[in-house]
Amino acid sequence: MLKRTVLALLGLVVLALSAAWLLRGEIALRVMARTMDRNLAATPSDGLPDGLHVALCGSGSPMPDPIRAGPCTAVLAGDRLFVFDAGSGSVRNLTLMGMPPARVERVFLTHFHSDHIDGLGELMLQRWAGGGTKSPTPVHGPSGVETVVGGLMTAYGPDRGYRIAHHGEAVVPPSGFGGVALPFPVAEGQAPVLLIDEPDLKIRAFAVDHAPASPAVGYIVEYKGRRAVISGDTDITASVEQAARGADLLVHEALSLRLVGLQKAAAERAGRANLVKIFGDITDYHADPEAIAALAERAKVRYLLLTHIVPPLPLRALEGPFLGDSRRIYGGPVRVGRDGDMISLPAGSTEIRHSNRLR
Repeated sequence: MLKRTVLALLGLVVLALSAAWLLRGEIALRVMARTMDRNLAATPSDGLPDGLHVALCGSGSPMPDPIRAGPCTAVLAGDRLFVFDAGSGSVRNLTLMGMPPARVERVFLTHFHSDHIDGLGELMLQRWAGGGTKSPTPVHGPSGVETVVGGLMTAYGPDRGYRIAHHGEAVVPPSGFGGVALPFPVAEGQAPVLLIDEPDLKIRAFAVDHAPASPAVGYIVEYKGRRAVISGDTDITASVEQAARGADLLVHEALSLRLVGLQKAAAERAGRANLVKIFGDITDYHADPEAIAALAERAKVRYLLLTHIVPPLPLRALEGPFLGDSRRIYGGPVRVGRDGDMISLPAGSTEIRHSNRLR
């Protein structure tokens, strides 16, 4: 009797599995529809406590990296979304991270190297077309941002016409196309420039050293008592240390002198003189992880997140050599950033949480 029961149950299981296999397409469509409903109704701050949330929409550099998009940092201050730099591939990451371009309030550029702006045109276009916005994207940056925004609007001009002709002005209002450049003056030794000044939110810019790429800036974001500093591309700079003093979070670019030295040696063996020169040049305007760790320790930063990772680290086992002695030098948590990493700083507390919105 028991044997018959077991056989009957097994038969039912086989039938159920067979039916599921035959109906797998229909099941997948239903799951897809529910997922679409959930995603389109969601807001970037869903499930997050009120506070300051800093996420890497791109943690890479100009060097090809299969797991890192171009430089991009997203900041949620409460339910308001801001983006700092927009490298290649980062705009797609924003959507995958539940922070679609249509929700972006403003963009802030640190400097105008191509890897920091080559996703800006896509971001402005998707914010317009996906959100039906009636005003262009505000783009803050040091002097020169006017050229960048104007050039991208010219390049995307034909596409503007296609979108309006296809979808209609009610869906893609012509007034919302492109961006509006908001330049600000900044100089070495100058006090940080206040760009947003509200009771709960302040965003400031300060000069950093990325010569010959100049002007170049970092940003300070404060929201309800929590503070994050974004270095932008820079060598070790006193202005970063000053801005980061006592900060909850420092997001700092990082280049390993040791690993780039291996790249340079390989280029020498291959007879690639142009790459030998480039690998040598880039070491003088970026910061090594150990030096960043020392800066963070001096500044009493509470959490250190490294981004703009140079060179690419396709294996996690390379993170140790990349960091060197950083964890011994700096007493707080240090993380080699990956796309999707989010550091949450809940308002009214000293808590620091890590999550990843792409996993």
